[in-house]
Amino acid sequence: MTDRLLVLVRHGQSEWNLKNLFTGWRDVDLSEQGVREAHVAGAKLKAQGLVFDIAFTSALVRAQRTLDIILQELGQTGIPVIKDQALNERDYGDLVGLNKDDARKKWGEEQVHVWRRSYDVAPPGGESLKDTAARVLPYYIQEILPRILRGERVLIAAHGNSLRALIMVLDRHTPESITRLNLETGVPMIYRLHADSTVASKLDLAA
Repeated sequence: MTDRLLVLVRHGQSEWNLKNLFTGWRDVDLSEQGVREAHVAGAKLKAQGLVFDIAFTSALVRAQRTLDIILQELGQTGIPVIKDQALNERDYGDLVGLNKDDARKKWGEEQVHVWRRSYDVAPPGGESLKDTAARVLPYYIQEILPRILRGERVLIAAHGNSLRALIMVLDRHTPESITRLNLETGVPMIYRLHADSTVASKLDLAA
């Protein structure tokens, strides 16, 4: 039987995650903790005995470095890696670089929560989760899913919201239920798909 394997990993903690700042498309590196999280993610995947044919990541260094570390841990640094900004984090617009607590003081707890968690309300000058899905999902359908359905084993290292957009479809979330989904940094999620692209099984490797 064809494996039809898809593994999703949100990048390890970034320097701006550590400082509680809105990051978006700003290209910041992993924190020391983020590097450790990436090593742990790789070790967990190795313990599962997983072998990959190809990996995808965003155009941002925190996701790329997470992927590099995972592949080092797996001993699979030779596989093709495709980088595309379609998998980038959502653009937080005017919030980028702001401390999340400062943003709450400026706009109010409720408004900031709506910007961060709602499906279709974008922060000023930025993207909503719906906007993010509008670039992530076509890329997944055109470039990634056909490979999985052919039996290629795929690893994606990306971001909280680009992965939430994809998980919304895989796990059949509604615009309301997706607001409650928060992805931890550096935690692999192992999906196996049916031939019709729906989910056959899911394993979350949270500690």
